[in-house]
Amino acid sequence: MTVAPEQVDVLATAREQVLERGEGLTESQILEVLELPEDRLEELLELAHDVRMRWCGPAVEVEGIVSVKTGGCPEDCHFCSQSGLFPTPVRAAWLDIPGLVKACEQTVASGATEFCIVAAVRGPDKRLLSQVRAGIKAIRDAGMDINIATSLGMLTQDQVDELVDMGCHRYNHNLETAKSHFPNVVTTHSWEERWSTLTMVRDAGMEVCCGGIIGMGETLAQRAEFATQLASLNPHEVPMNFLTPNPGTPYENYPVVEGAEALKTVAAFRLAMPKTMLRFAGGRELTFGDLGTKQGMLGGINAIIVGNYLTNLGRPASQDLDMLTELSMPIKALNETL
Repeated sequence: MTVAPEQVDVLATAREQVLERGEGLTESQILEVLELPEDRLEELLELAHDVRMRWCGPAVEVEGIVSVKTGGCPEDCHFCSQSGLFPTPVRAAWLDIPGLVKACEQTVASGATEFCIVAAVRGPDKRLLSQVRAGIKAIRDAGMDINIATSLGMLTQDQVDELVDMGCHRYNHNLETAKSHFPNVVTTHSWEERWSTLTMVRDAGMEVCCGGIIGMGETLAQRAEFATQLASLNPHEVPMNFLTPNPGTPYENYPVVEGAEALKTVAAFRLAMPKTMLRFAGGRELTFGDLGTKQGMLGGINAIIVGNYLTNLGRPASQDLDMLTELSMPIKALNETL
């Protein structure tokens, strides 16, 4: 009779593989982490924090975002209150250039190094690209020294080249969820279309910002799949959003992800991508609260969006900056991001 060898503990493996060598966990290993019992959460978060400190350092990148075109989007992303196909309270609106510059001034005042211009569209038309170009010029003419990122939907190669010419530092385009789960979340475009935009952005030399939303009915196995797919893209930044069940969307009655489960997910993504910027984004206030946000910052997160989101309120920027001071986490300097 052959006795099966004792199963190797996944966190012991991660200490050697991720912490010591900087190699992310495999899909099956990520799933093991996601399935760990809650009594190992503290150990997991400590390891994720050690990995973050070893491979990314203590600095935190702070970012502000603003929407230049809100609502009226033709796509049916089931989580999004900006879709024109759902009976949500959000209505289509455009932000003018002075409003954009003011929003950037407020972001600079918070100490942020990144300002992201966002639009709720399938992809940018000539009018939108013209407004973004004018907005970036106005920000530069005002003397603001900050990196400019954009998030304008799916792109053509010509549009990618135009954004590079404008001086766009980073492009955000989320895959949102695992490839196997994507058709349950969006039906008006494909996961592959999003992937195509991301590869063009990466090949053009812009930094790639790509993440998604946790809590849209995906299984733990699909979360592990998603983390692996993100890791294969090798993005500079991964925003971690947690579902806010917005009224009028197909997900309005979905449960909020529990704090312990969310923290475990954050830590698992850090162990999947040890050298990537992992950013707290939408839904963290609802999912974590103040205490959980601190735990997340000590469990692998090294970037944060301050202020409000696109259609949901965030915490005052001063609260997040005070929290970073309390945790002895310096705000990343601009010259370190260029």
